[in-house]
Amino acid sequence: MKAIVYERYGPPEVLQLREVDKPTPKDNEVLIKTYATTVTSGDWRVRSLNVPAGFGLIVRLVFGVLRPKQPILGTELAGVVETVGRDVRKFKVGNPVFAFSDTAMGCHAEYKCMPEDGPVALKPANLTYGEAAALSFGGTTALSFFRRGNLQSGEKVLVNGASGGVGTAAVQIAKHFGADVTGVCSAANAELVRSLGARHVIDYTKTDFTQNGETYDVIVDTVGTAPFSRSKASLQEGGRLLMVLGGLPDMLQIPWVSMTSSKKVIAGAASGRAEDLRFLAKLAEAGEFKPVIDRRYPFEQIVEAHRYVDTGRKRGNVIITLARND
Repeated sequence: MKAIVYERYGPPEVLQLREVDKPTPKDNEVLIKTYATTVTSGDWRVRSLNVPAGFGLIVRLVFGVLRPKQPILGTELAGVVETVGRDVRKFKVGNPVFAFSDTAMGCHAEYKCMPEDGPVALKPANLTYGEAAALSFGGTTALSFFRRGNLQSGEKVLVNGASGGVGTAAVQIAKHFGADVTGVCSAANAELVRSLGARHVIDYTKTDFTQNGETYDVIVDTVGTAPFSRSKASLQEGGRLLMVLGGLPDMLQIPWVSMTSSKKVIAGAASGRAEDLRFLAKLAEAGEFKPVIDRRYPFEQIVEAHRYVDTGRKRGNVIITLARND
């Protein structure tokens, strides 16, 4: 099968299209023929080792010290079940599905094996394969943080970086939970963020939300520019900062914040569970969550897709297509 392989960390040019062995599903696995996948900020960071302060060595220990342990990037896909292991009962050959491999990666390939009890779910009928492929990364991240932050209906939520892959998901999911959502983005993306459910939009190039006198129950920082030291005055008493992206020094302050303040900082890796994918699929079917698609690239042009993601200017998600009916 064809796959995008990289053998060293670096710029997009380290990626190469190669023929590799097609995987064979184990007894508890399904083999998915990939119709669409994505290039996320996670792919960019792992490929380039451009990570928040303090995490360089940690990332190398997880993904490979001198060279990548997993030579195929990609955390999301959508496609069709081609083969099932003999013990599989939840899926059948021909089922349209989407899946999230998280840190195991490996989705930038024509085929991917996933355990039937893992993060795999039936594709919502009202989404294309490209849209379904983009459900997981932003959706599970936002959902995990909101659950850990105990988001309640009626609370005021600010999403910093509201036009990105995680941000566009966070705005929609916060609205689903009944929050009053404010999005922080550039003026060029203001109408997009409003269309997703934000009642208020702040243009970060003109207004510093930490200086405008407003306070929020929950602040979601998806871009790493609103650590607790900067945003604490914008949190109400009992407020929570959901630090989706932050440096190690910021995280080391979390115990001290908990001991000295009624406010909380919630950080750490988000989970990607099978039940989360099924929940996101239901939201999509109900029209309450639809991944924002910025650009689509054919599989053979994935280097160009990475170059675009590297700019940090994508709106929502970048899709890689492997089939016409994506």
